[in-house]
Amino acid sequence: MENDNYPPSAFYFKVIFTETGSKSDTSFQEVSGISSSIQTESYAELGENGFVYELPKSITYENLKLKRGIAKMTSPLVKWCQDIFSGDFSSPIIPMLVDVYLMDENKDPIRGWSFNNAFPVKWSVDNFNSTKNEVAIETIELKYSSIVRII
Repeated sequence: MENDNYPPSAFYFKVIFTETGSKSDTSFQEVSGISSSIQTESYAELGENGFVYELPKSITYENLKLKRGIAKMTSPLVKWCQDIFSGDFSSPIIPMLVDVYLMDENKDPIRGWSFNNAFPVKWSVDNFNSTKNEVAIETIELKYSSIVRII
């Protein structure tokens, strides 16, 4: 029964980049930006001063942000990002389908989202600090055309 996994924990998750196949190295410390919103347009009816209509205009999506320890250059994800960021747009950007799953204690997905036509728009490395003993973290931000809840 679904109530057995309610509420789901947020610490056990999996990210899958479909185009990288089994060569994927997608262990992330944090995933954020699973968000959509509807932009509205105000419309004031002539002769009616008591209220303004808010009409739906378009759906927007926050960037999907993936954080992890800095990966090796042999990582398929790093290679994909590197090709895009150093390619001066002479080659087409190849978008990917990205799936994010919350997992249960048996490694089975209990919630999931698909991000269609995802591609990197930002790649950053956190600050280095000699007074702290922390893992060096990189953040990859992805734009996508739509999000679908799959589980």
